[in-house]
Amino acid sequence: MEKLRRLVIQIASTPPSQRFSALSPLQLSLIPLLSIASSIYNLALLIRHRLYYLGIFHKRRLPVPVLSVGNLTWGGNGKTPMVEFVARWLIDSGISPLILTRGYGGGDEAKMLQRHLHGTSAKVGVGANRAATAASFLERHGYLNFSDSTCSTKAFLSKKARTDSFSDKIGVAILDDGMQHLQLWRDLEIIMVNGMMPWGNLELIPLGPLREPLAALGRADVVVIHHADLVAEQNIEAIESTVWKVSDSIPIFLTQMAPSYFLKAGNTSCVLSLRAIYDMIVLCVSAIGFPESFVQTILKMGPKHVDRLDFSDHHLFQAKDITIIRRRLKELESAYGMQPIVVVTEKDYDRAPDVLNHVNPYQALVLCSSMQILPREGRTEDNFKKFLRERLKSLSDSKIT
Repeated sequence: MEKLRRLVIQIASTPPSQRFSALSPLQLSLIPLLSIASSIYNLALLIRHRLYYLGIFHKRRLPVPVLSVGNLTWGGNGKTPMVEFVARWLIDSGISPLILTRGYGGGDEAKMLQRHLHGTSAKVGVGANRAATAASFLERHGYLNFSDSTCSTKAFLSKKARTDSFSDKIGVAILDDGMQHLQLWRDLEIIMVNGMMPWGNLELIPLGPLREPLAALGRADVVVIHHADLVAEQNIEAIESTVWKVSDSIPIFLTQMAPSYFLKAGNTSCVLSLRAIYDMIVLCVSAIGFPESFVQTILKMGPKHVDRLDFSDHHLFQAKDITIIRRRLKELESAYGMQPIVVVTEKDYDRAPDVLNHVNPYQALVLCSSMQILPREGRTEDNFKKFLRERLKSLSDSKIT
C-alpha cells in the first residue's frame, strides 16, 4: 500500500505534458483508473455542495466565531502551524481559543498542539464530529457572548485593556483542516497554499492533489502561501495571479517554517542548537504531507550529506520500517566513515515518540520550528493580525445591530 501511495503521489505532482518522460509504465497504466475515480469524486463533491446550498444538509452555527484553516490540496500546506499561530495570537490578546481537529492518523497534529499550548488557556478538542466536540467543550467551559459589550472579547476587539474574569471561557473556535468540513458554519476562511507545489497537475484526487477545483478559492477570506522562503519570486507571482483570477480582492500573505532548535529524541529536555548537524551525515526520516520542505530546511543548516526516507502522511511506523531505517544508517556509516544522525519532524515524533529508541546507537534529533509571516509589499505579520482583528470586530458589530 505504501508503494502504491508513492506512485499516486508522483502522478499527482507531474504535469500532464511530462507524464511520458517522468512516469513509469505502471504509473501510466494507472492514469485511466485514477481519472475515472476523480470524475466520480467530482460528481460526489458537486452533489454534496448542492445539498448544503438547497438546505437539505444543514450547517451548524456555534455561539462563538469560527475561524477555519484549510487548503485545496492534500498535506504539507502548513494548516496546523497556522492554527497554532492564530491560537497564540488569541491567547496573547486575552481570548481562549477552542481548536477543533479530527485527530487523523494517530492524532499527531493534536498531540503537537496540546504539547505546544500546554499551560495556556487554549483547549484542543479531538474528534471526527467536530460539532459534537465543540458542544461538549462549550458546555464544560462556557463561552463569551459577542452581543455582550462588557465581555473580554469586546475589549480585545476594541484594543482595550485585557480582562481576566472570563479567561477560561471560550471566545473563538479554530477549525483545523476545515475547508471541506461543511457541517460547521465558519465566519472566516483561511486557505493555505503550498508554495513549493501549489496545485500539482491541476486534477482532483486521486488523479491529482486537489480536494476541490481552483474556483473554490473564491470562498477564501485570506490566502496564505506557505514555504514562501523556499520558492522563487516568479513562482510566488504565479500563485498570486491564479488566486486573483478567481477573486482580485483576496488578501495574500506569505509564511515560512523557521527552524528554532533540535530536541534530543527520548530526552526532550535536552535542547541543541541548529549547528548540531553542521558538517554531519544526516538521514531525514519523515511521514508528512510534503517532505521536500523538511529536507530543504535541513540542507540550509550545512550538513556534510543529507539522505532521506519518505513515508506517506500520518504513516504509523512499524518494525519493518525500523529495519529499513537501520539498514540505511549502516549504509551511510559505511560510505562516509562516521555515524549519521537521524532527524525527524515534531509531527513525526509526537505520533510515535518511542520509535526512535530503536535506532540506537545512532543519535536521533527532532527539528522544532515555528511559523513566521514574511513581509511582502506592506503585507506583514502586524497587517495579518490587524486583518483578523477587523474581521472579528465586524462579526461582533453585526451580532449587536
